[in-house]
This record gives sequence, C-alpha cells and structure tokens, in this order.
Amino acid sequence: MEETTKTVAVKEVSEVKEVKAEKPAVKKAVKKPAAGNVGSNATGRRKHGIARVRLVKGTGKIVINGEPLEKYFVNDFLKLIARQAIEVSKCETYDFIVNVIGGGLTGQAGAIRHGIARALVKEDETFKPELKKAGLLTRDPRMKERKKYGLKKARRAPQFSKR
Repeated sequence: MEETTKTVAVKEVSEVKEVKAEKPAVKKAVKKPAAGNVGSNATGRRKHGIARVRLVKGTGKIVINGEPLEKYFVNDFLKLIARQAIEVSKCETYDFIVNVIGGGLTGQAGAIRHGIARALVKEDETFKPELKKAGLLTRDPRMKERKKYGLKKARRAPQFSKR
C-alpha cells in the first residue's frame, strides 16, 4: 500500500507542473513619446507632496494628474506658486505634465514648483542662475514635527490642574 501512495503523489506533482507551464506570458504595452517631444523628467518635493514632472515642447500649459492647472487648483495663490518657476525663467516654450501624490494642496503646489524648476535646469542650464537666486531649486526642509510621548501633539502638553 505504501508504494501506491508514493506513485500517486508523484503523479499529482507532475500534473501541477504541467498547469504552471501552460500560463501564457503577458507583455505590457509601453507608451513612448513622439520623436520631437522628448524632454526632461524631474522630481519635486515639499512637505509630504511628491511631484514627478515631465517637460515636453509646447505652449506653457501645466497638466496635473490629467487635469489643467486651473481646474486642479481652485485657489489663485496655489496657481501662482505652481507657475512661479515658469514666470521667473520667462520660459513658455514647454508644456509640463505632472503626476503629484501625497500631502495637501499647499505641499503639492510647492512640490510642483520645485519639480518644474529642476526640469527646466535639466533641459537648459542657462535657467539655473535665475532659479537659484529666486530660491526655487532648494528643497524646503520644513516638515511636520513628530509627536512626543506624554504630550498631546508635538509640543502640546496635557492640561494642568491643581486638584
């Protein structure tokens, strides 16, 4: 009886191997930009926001997560922050395709500004002195302070009472 069980186990293993070998290989389609539109890629960061910026030849418009800048940021101040690198460099010959994740809207706007500035410098080094002088190439190091034990927030202590 022991011999029959061993042969059955061997047959089951061989059947499993056959099933795994039959799976077809799946190929992913890779999107390639048009030949004349190849530009620079850069990453910008601010607080917890991370913006990946792709620069292509165009008319100066910004597309954020598939939406135009005006639709993504309702607040005019955030639009101004996001466009600041373009206005300082006076360069309206590129379009900017941005994917941004994390953080709030203010952090995302700052990340987009940082990413656009980096992409412009990567594309053309002549923009570097202007952008550096305006402080747009420096990553803003200010982050939220961590909460400490024994406190309600980073520095907020529990309410004190004599009683």
